[in-house]
Amino acid sequence: MEKLFYRISEVAEIIGESTSLVRFWANSFPKQIKPKRNAKGNRLFTKEDVDMFKQIHLLVKVQGMTLEGAARKLSRKSGLDKTTKVLDSLRDIRGQLEEIRKTL
Repeated sequence: MEKLFYRISEVAEIIGESTSLVRFWANSFPKQIKPKRNAKGNRLFTKEDVDMFKQIHLLVKVQGMTLEGAARKLSRKSGLDKTTKVLDSLRDIRGQLEEIRKTL
C-alpha cells in the first residue's frame, strides 16, 4: 500500500538529497509543489509532489539547469514525466542486479 503523505526526510532520502535542499526547492517551486502542513507545522508531501521533486532533481542536478530554467521547463511539461519514470526503473533494475551480484 502506498503512503498518502511523505515527510521531508523521506522525500530527501527518495531523491538522494539533503532535507535543506528539499525545503529550498519546495519554497522555490510554489506553483509545482504545494506541501500540506500537519498540526506541528511539518511539511507533508503527496506522491505527486515527490514525482515533481524527482523531475526537479533531473533538471537541476543531472542536466545542470538553473532554477528559473527548470521552472519554465516544468510549466511546459514536455515529456519529463516519462524520463523520470524511466530513470526510476533503471535505478530499480540496477539495485536488483547488485543484489544478484552479491549472492553469486
